[in-house]
Amino acid sequence: MTNALVGAALAGAAFGGAAAQNGGPAAGPKVETFTLENGMDVVVVPDHRAPVVTHMVWYKVGSADEVRGKSGLAHFLEHLMFKGTKSHPAGEFSNTVSELGGQENAFTSYDYTAYFQRVPKETLKTMMEFEADRMTNLVLTDDVVLPERDVVLEERRSRTDSDPAAQLSEAVSATLWMNHPYGLPIIGWDHEIAALTREDALAFYEKYYTPNNAILVVAGDVNKEEVRALAGETYGKVARRADPPPRVRPREPLQVAARRVAVADARVRQPSVSRVYLAPSYRTAQGDDAYALDLLSVVLGGGPTSRLYRALVVEKGIAAGAGSWYGGSSLDDSRFVVYGSPRPGHSLAEIETALDAEMQRLIDGGVNMDELERAKTRLIADTIYDLDSQASLARTFGSALTTGMDVRDVIDWPERIRAITPGQLVEAAKKTLQLRQSVTGILESAPAGDRT
Repeated sequence: MTNALVGAALAGAAFGGAAAQNGGPAAGPKVETFTLENGMDVVVVPDHRAPVVTHMVWYKVGSADEVRGKSGLAHFLEHLMFKGTKSHPAGEFSNTVSELGGQENAFTSYDYTAYFQRVPKETLKTMMEFEADRMTNLVLTDDVVLPERDVVLEERRSRTDSDPAAQLSEAVSATLWMNHPYGLPIIGWDHEIAALTREDALAFYEKYYTPNNAILVVAGDVNKEEVRALAGETYGKVARRADPPPRVRPREPLQVAARRVAVADARVRQPSVSRVYLAPSYRTAQGDDAYALDLLSVVLGGGPTSRLYRALVVEKGIAAGAGSWYGGSSLDDSRFVVYGSPRPGHSLAEIETALDAEMQRLIDGGVNMDELERAKTRLIADTIYDLDSQASLARTFGSALTTGMDVRDVIDWPERIRAITPGQLVEAAKKTLQLRQSVTGILESAPAGDRT
């Protein structure tokens, strides 16, 4: 998973030209969309700097769409999608990409699962043929499924169970989300992963891996008509076999109690404290609150010129690092995070007190226009730099469209950011930075052999 800030905002700053058809500026590539007869949405993002393309298929299903008791199923199926089809044995797809000098990968989030390849332009149809084939012809047997389940369990052991920081992050999420499936780990709980079966994977595949639940994004040296023709010859032949249910998840109740979670482990070398607040996403926010929260994350904790860094690291000298981030790209409510790590001789309690003081100072004293303008310039510039990657172009639109946004939202993002006022930023901070809707995570060292 990428920083959700990127998912919500990446493309708008550089895609003014996409608005030309609606009266916007004429510079920049023209992002175009269409839908195949079987319901598959297609986004074309021209980028003619090199004769290569990034080809991505996004399924509008992630770990938050799993049935309770089967956590990790979406991620497990992502692994299994590389195991071969009736036409192509396991490894053939990946070997072909490698022989072409291309790159490939896949990833699962709470709200989507995506597969991508970056290859020479002339091989785009080959990628489409492979991807369309495994959308409908995946072959799963116990001989394939059960060993891969062990692979996922080992992945969990190596990435989460052996890492105190990952354990704390998992515990904080499970505590923040009292009712919503975002509280479950994307990789799944180990005992539930161990119980997943071939039948579970096939049922999930048949229910969600259908063209009318997928978005094709092609960024690169192509145009709409080229992509339309190739997509029609490949994906257009895949029949829709299911109508996935509406993506309605349990809602969070009003949160009225601040919570604390702590992990102490001898493996911890750098203690830290983090505060995670329940926050609206771009999809669920009222008015322009999400844009204001994006800017708040920059003003408060976005790098060495931010308030938290200046106060805790530079001026007070009590922290080795401090900052904040906002995850605005999600289908349902998300999170706003502040954090800090103490220097030797200073305590986590000092850091927590200082973080609270700086947040309150912003709420009480506000921000001036110069400070806000600097934050706007930095946030928009950072998104433009990210767009130098063709994969980022494709990923931007895929993550936006699978989390309830549309192309227009992405294109309009920079102007919405530029319009935020100091008062809007402070009001968003007041709504979000409330202790009652937060979880404080403490990561600290402990004597060898002593874990709490």
